[in-house]
Amino acid sequence: MGERLPIRIPIDGDELDAWWYAPEGVDGPAPCVVLAHGFGGIKEMRLAAYAERFAAEGLGALVFDYRSFGESSGRPRNLLEIKRLVADYHAAVSAARSRPEVDSRRVAVWGSSMSGGTVVLVAAADPSIAAVVSQAPLADGRAALVHMLKRSATHVLGLGVAGVRDALGARLGREPYTVKAVGRRGEQGAVLATADAYEGMLRLLPADVPYDNEVSARVILSLPFFRAVAAAPRLTCPLLVQVMDHDDLTPPGPAAALAAAAPHGELLAYRGGHWDPYVGEGFDQVVPDQIAFLKRTLGAPAAR
Repeated sequence: MGERLPIRIPIDGDELDAWWYAPEGVDGPAPCVVLAHGFGGIKEMRLAAYAERFAAEGLGALVFDYRSFGESSGRPRNLLEIKRLVADYHAAVSAARSRPEVDSRRVAVWGSSMSGGTVVLVAAADPSIAAVVSQAPLADGRAALVHMLKRSATHVLGLGVAGVRDALGARLGREPYTVKAVGRRGEQGAVLATADAYEGMLRLLPADVPYDNEVSARVILSLPFFRAVAAAPRLTCPLLVQVMDHDDLTPPGPAAALAAAAPHGELLAYRGGHWDPYVGEGFDQVVPDQIAFLKRTLGAPAAR
């Protein structure tokens, strides 16, 4: 296992907390992958497992937490805004490119769930990004909202009221009004509340890692405008989309449309639910395909 180096990445007066994994067995500057988690997630939730696999294959990996989450700075805490997520990715990509171990022309972005859509927005705005990996992505916020409404209109209405309360409070200078990021099945006041959401999240979180399971409620109001599928036609780099056939959080239909909308999109499908790619057999299936895609699109690292 390669060495993990803690680093801090400055952005607009704050700092992103990040881990750097140097590429192993590589002579000269190597390709690099920049990773961050999905909806309200932090890097301790299994992102190290991906980074270690990438580094072992000669790919540098930079894993970071968004502002206001995990060990990153940023006030108010738990503030989840799309424009901040995108800006944080751009800052992390710039930090990766500045490292002497990295070939700045061969930097990819990786995302899963909500960040699986975010990385498409990032790459659509930065044509120098060399590749995108989108695992079980939130591809179309409008479609996701419709899916949630079909499951429980009452649940969505409650979240909408909380979102309005938070947005109005922000205009008055108040601290964010928060809701749970992940809850049990049908739990009111929790955004991700499918049958497997809470248990799935616990599978990723080490017992000794504190986690503040809250996000600013205003993110609900921005969900219809989070549309990676609309940005996909602007991608100039290859895109790998991986979908799970029983994903009830980010259903495979919109994700397949995301791959189809990208000029160089590729789609791979697997059996399982939303949380399966992070652990166990699901992880062992998706990661080799990610590595093969990255080596093919970024160019195989030069071995020592």
